[in-house]
Amino acid sequence: MRQTNYQLFDFLDFDPSLDQGDRLWRAVSPTHIEEKNGDVFITIPFQLQNNSNEITPDNTVGRKNYKLRIRAYGNKIIRASVAFDDSAIAEESEMLEYADSLKKVPLSFTKNGNNWSITDSFGTKRAVVDFSKPTIDWWSDLQPGPQETVDLRFFPDGKKEVKLSAYDMFSPARHDAFALALVERDGIPNRATCSFATTPDECFMGTGERFAKLDLSGKTLQLRNQDGQGVNNRRTYKNIPFYISTNMYGLFLHTTSFTKFSLADHSTRSAQVMVEEPVLDSFIIGGDTPEEILFGYRQITGFPSVPPLWSYGVWMSRMTYFSADEVNEICDRMRKENYPCDVIHLDTGWFETDWLCEWKFNKERFPDPEKFVQDLKKNGYRVSLWQLPYIAYNAAQYEEASTNNYISKSEKKIQGASNFSVQDYAGTIDFTYDKATEWYKGLLKRLLDMGVVCIKTDFGEDIHLDAEYHSMTPSKLHNLYSLLYQKAAYEITKDVTGDGIVWARSAWAVCQRYPLHWGGDAACSWDGMAGSLKGGLHFGLSGFGFWSHDVPGFHSVPDFMNSIIPDDIYVRWTQFGVFTSHIRYHGSHKREPWHYPEISHIVKDWWHLRYKLIPYIVEQGKKATETGYPVLRALWMHHFDDKTCRHIDDQYYFGDDMLVAPVMNSENTRDIYLPEGKWIGFFDGKIYEGSQWLKDVEVPLEEMPVFVKYGAEIPIYPESVNCTDDMDMSKVIRITFNKKFNELL
Repeated sequence: MRQTNYQLFDFLDFDPSLDQGDRLWRAVSPTHIEEKNGDVFITIPFQLQNNSNEITPDNTVGRKNYKLRIRAYGNKIIRASVAFDDSAIAEESEMLEYADSLKKVPLSFTKNGNNWSITDSFGTKRAVVDFSKPTIDWWSDLQPGPQETVDLRFFPDGKKEVKLSAYDMFSPARHDAFALALVERDGIPNRATCSFATTPDECFMGTGERFAKLDLSGKTLQLRNQDGQGVNNRRTYKNIPFYISTNMYGLFLHTTSFTKFSLADHSTRSAQVMVEEPVLDSFIIGGDTPEEILFGYRQITGFPSVPPLWSYGVWMSRMTYFSADEVNEICDRMRKENYPCDVIHLDTGWFETDWLCEWKFNKERFPDPEKFVQDLKKNGYRVSLWQLPYIAYNAAQYEEASTNNYISKSEKKIQGASNFSVQDYAGTIDFTYDKATEWYKGLLKRLLDMGVVCIKTDFGEDIHLDAEYHSMTPSKLHNLYSLLYQKAAYEITKDVTGDGIVWARSAWAVCQRYPLHWGGDAACSWDGMAGSLKGGLHFGLSGFGFWSHDVPGFHSVPDFMNSIIPDDIYVRWTQFGVFTSHIRYHGSHKREPWHYPEISHIVKDWWHLRYKLIPYIVEQGKKATETGYPVLRALWMHHFDDKTCRHIDDQYYFGDDMLVAPVMNSENTRDIYLPEGKWIGFFDGKIYEGSQWLKDVEVPLEEMPVFVKYGAEIPIYPESVNCTDDMDMSKVIRITFNKKFNELL
């Protein structure tokens, strides 16, 4: 075991032997400032460092000058960018989609004694370069003086300071973080890092679907998408280069490259980022609330679209259904036994060969797929289909895809992650090539024309890194791939059906534009449920409005495919699903409730409650497309001054007015924290004062702790229905939750 904390090796990923040709250049004091076209450019020299654990200057080599560009958008966003090679800072990319309301604001500067002050056209201070000398009382020459550095402070909203970490060191030669630094490999700029000063009580959230405690301080995170293979580890399908700080700022890195965040970990004084490319392009977003910061992030990267009404109903699936007869039997039984449901999903078994994705129905088991889909539609069911973006050697499309360069080129046969059938894949569909994208859309269009309404864009978190792609290197494409993949599926679905929707597993920044995403392959266990919720909370704090999860988990325990799910897990996960933006049953074993006869009546009641709540969910979903709010929210989003809420990751807000505390144990008890305010029990009408813990609350299996803000008005659908097609929204009633509400519900 190697337990060190050397900045070179442990964060900047130098080879410990220092023989890979890596050299470190660190920023020193700026020398020049100028304004051009409303942007301010600061010239910053970089000093080469000797290759050793000791950070000391190599004075045999002259300094290199680079220009840091500072730009303002609106009154809450600062963009700080520097390129260390010939690359221009990208003004357009798949990741940027500026809101019409977000305008560039011209900047200017003044030199005032010991600082350069950068202000916007309204006279608001937006950044300061500080040249003040620290107070020194020289009495010892045991250690040399520190190297000069860059002291740069940002004020994204004109008020709160976000400061580069200028002096994070034990001695002049031992650094835990650098304000700004560059790593060259064999003389060529290779990767870059910067650090922001932290405070002792600062917490961090977001960074994607993180299966970790709500407070990420003290963690170093690799932002490299991969198959999570569960929700109880560091691996994750959805990495987002964005974090939000309890000091009320957010940091978005405009990059697709592999990235590392060290959030008060390698150094407890600094939040560090390292990007595996010679460009740092960062947006620093200010605000008075978490919602304002997330709204700013969405102003840069895009807002989610509104999901269709039917998507809020129950989705039924398992891995997998193998025939039209099987599906029809299940759908008929749900109607007969009064289980409301809107979507039936066909996973890996609708192809000629299970898992061999060819975008074609098996002719024997689905003899008339269009009639099959349309008949289900007449019965109130929409059909969703599974597929993946890899072309197997034995797929019907292989020759066409290979001949026309629609797939990546590789010399190796590579299996896809979590590939149960062990298919050998010839390549990944190359979404950097317009013709390949249109070809893929054509494959989906034939299915959508039949009446299919949604495509499950499974996988996408891994690509073949030793392959060739049309217009991007594999390392640049790897994280971006999920965005290009989902965008293609979303666009053709919207074009054909009118509804923009996918069911996606992987994600990178801006995938929030293409709802919706689910939490991946959770274990059917209490820890799987808890991990899923943690992931969903962080995902919401990463800009995503809509998120779901497999109810009651994906894979069985301990036998992956065959273990029976305990009744209480099935019920508790159902309750959690009812209070999530979307609810889908899926997994490696039987999921239909009648296979669990002891608790099926409880499940049915909760399904009916879900449909009563759809008017409320629709309202909150629309809000999630216009603001910074997700549907499922960490308590901290509403109570950011309450330090207790910084650490609660087993409760959440469901929209504006509901507080949900899922039970995640077989003891049927839990502690519940009620934040500030007056609350009323959703089911029993009991009134509670906030700012208190309810300890050891006993919760019978058929119940769940849900609280509503006292006096809130909740829209409810008053009648039982089979599906959303049966809903007449003119019948919606609005219930004011006060002491009289339970007489109406």
